[in-house]
Amino acid sequence: MTAPQPPAAATDPSRRVIRPLTDFLQTESAGGILLAIGAAIALAWANSPWSDAYDRLWHTRAGLSLGSLALHLDLRHWVNDGLMAVFFLVVGLEIKRELIEGELRDRSQAILPALAALGGMLVPAAIFVALTAGTGDVSGWGVPMATDIALAVGVLGLLGSRVPSAGKVFLLALAIVDDLGAIAVIAIFYSDGLAWGWLAGAGVCVVAALVARRRAASLTPVFVVLGTMLWLCLHEGGIHATIAGVIMGFLTPVQAHTHPDLIDIDELTDLSSVEHARATVTLARSSVSKVEWLEHVLHPWTSFVIVPVFALANAGVIVNGSAIDGALGSRAAWGVALGLLVGKPVGITVATWLACRAGAARLPAGVNLRMVAALGTLAGIGFTVSLFITELAFTDPDTAAAAKLAILVASLAAAMAGAAAVKSSAVELRGE
Repeated sequence: MTAPQPPAAATDPSRRVIRPLTDFLQTESAGGILLAIGAAIALAWANSPWSDAYDRLWHTRAGLSLGSLALHLDLRHWVNDGLMAVFFLVVGLEIKRELIEGELRDRSQAILPALAALGGMLVPAAIFVALTAGTGDVSGWGVPMATDIALAVGVLGLLGSRVPSAGKVFLLALAIVDDLGAIAVIAIFYSDGLAWGWLAGAGVCVVAALVARRRAASLTPVFVVLGTMLWLCLHEGGIHATIAGVIMGFLTPVQAHTHPDLIDIDELTDLSSVEHARATVTLARSSVSKVEWLEHVLHPWTSFVIVPVFALANAGVIVNGSAIDGALGSRAAWGVALGLLVGKPVGITVATWLACRAGAARLPAGVNLRMVAALGTLAGIGFTVSLFITELAFTDPDTAAAAKLAILVASLAAAMAGAAAVKSSAVELRGE
């Protein structure tokens, strides 16, 4: 007796209720617009007659107390350490999904963007170190290593169908590996004063999360509690608290409760009554993994709220004659600017060429080396994570301000130059 076959609609991946890659790209593209608006508002506010109000707002202190434990931070640090933990949670979820069932699951497909990302991190860091060697500013070598996925994907979105889909996937995979590298850099090189008792507590939270993955009937509330405890332990233990988000993202289960092939697509679209609507929600949740579901729920919040608020809190750089002179005379600012504008495309292009020449990888269909260089230029949009690392790397406010100004100028230049280069190389590929 032949086993019944699942409905055709259910086996068609394009009919999935949540389409992770499409959903991710669309949200990042739209979120990039709000990110740019947040940065523009911050710049305008910081350079307006009400600039004092901007500084007072983000230096306002707020705290939490639990028995003898008290945590008091200013609003900027609550955004950078607290809200950005949710941003890094989504990054962790996307990295895990891509590694398990996405574009990075196949070694032959993953090796090229991985090597390209490595080149795109090492060359900018080397340029920064070469320019700042012998100064206290050399600690900022991690600033020009990062790529802002939202803005880079947003620029590609503006170019529309003129960009080959393989090029979009290549840039996204590269940026995801880039994010993984940035996370490692933050955790290893921008953490200090380790408190081993608190870190032992963090280890207990991780073990508890591993146990909960297998035994908890309702995983989300348990993960929220454990994630909050992990955040506190890392914050007090000397490791940047946002790493808690990444860890919880990696620990989130990637298996669905019910295989999608066993669910009739017609059941998922039946909204004829309240009962059917509730059943649809239950079926939808059971047909996707916790990774996909949490990313689907949280990604709009990070892209449309958290990252724009982060830009509003951190992009308020004073731009006047004195600030520009300070940036022009700052080795750190030049290291950041050249690292993003020159180091990124050179590192990505050279690493790609070497990988293909050595036979370790092949260029995706519809992508040539000129397109890789153009996409590498777009990868020079550092913004979010670059600003984030700037806050960790520099203690001198003048150096930090110069580096932030360099990030803003270089990211804008990379967006404009990258868009023009991608458009031109796309025309060449089509033979127009």
